[in-house]
Amino acid sequence: MTGAPGTTTTTRRPLPGLLRLGLWRTRLELTQFSRERDALVFVFAYPILMLGIFASVFGQDGATAGGSGDAAVSFAQYFLPGMLATGIMLTSFQSLATSLAVERDDGTLKRVRATPLPPVAFFLGKIGQVLVVSVVQTALLLAVAALGFGIPMPTAPGAWLTFAWVFVLGTSVGTVCGIAFSSVPRSGRSVSAVVIPVVLVLQFTSGVFFVFSDLPGWMQRFAEVFPLKWMAQGMRSVFLPDGAEAGEVSGSWQHGPTAVILGAWLILGLVVAVRTFRWRRRDDG
Repeated sequence: MTGAPGTTTTTRRPLPGLLRLGLWRTRLELTQFSRERDALVFVFAYPILMLGIFASVFGQDGATAGGSGDAAVSFAQYFLPGMLATGIMLTSFQSLATSLAVERDDGTLKRVRATPLPPVAFFLGKIGQVLVVSVVQTALLLAVAALGFGIPMPTAPGAWLTFAWVFVLGTSVGTVCGIAFSSVPRSGRSVSAVVIPVVLVLQFTSGVFFVFSDLPGWMQRFAEVFPLKWMAQGMRSVFLPDGAEAGEVSGSWQHGPTAVILGAWLILGLVVAVRTFRWRRRDDG
């Protein structure tokens, strides 16, 4: 655009809408993720490998877990829900807590913040990437479980509806808590030492690697505070027979408490993430 003689002015094109920017950022995050071959293999292969290991060690035929009589199930079937829950946790909580801490340490977040990209669009990209990867990871695990281990899949629409809300709530909780926890490590070098022990402790106490009702009482009380236990229990209600409900500590699937506690963690994680997230390193002002 031409103004007064000897001067020129330019008009900036307005940024695309927030949703469009979020979709663009999601594609970018997925592209970057696909180039990290080691992370790509780990995220998709870990739940499948762990299911295979536990099914092989504890056996499938004649071995039961989480029930008796008609409600008895193979160890592979019992541990599938835990593998689904822990896969969601790794893809959302561990992945975001680690990647954001590294991006803060190497200056990526600082550079992103200096661009016109709205912060909400940046986080929409992270959320979109987590959602897509979680869906693919879950689909692969279910396919291997059904075809490779002969684990029966639910046929009732109500079971898949429960699966959907547990999956969405669990992924959402893991995402916001991962964003919030990313501010805890002091540097990118220390992030693995801070994040991985938290994930391991929750896996071992939440009924992922062991039958939850067989764990010591104090360990069960500890796990009940955190979302992974409720994610695994919600998934068990989908993939175990109705009679297995009696094998739970409470004697029921506790869908109501599961939704309430996951919802509470979602709100808590969101509040903490908004209040504590940092775009710069601690020593960078």
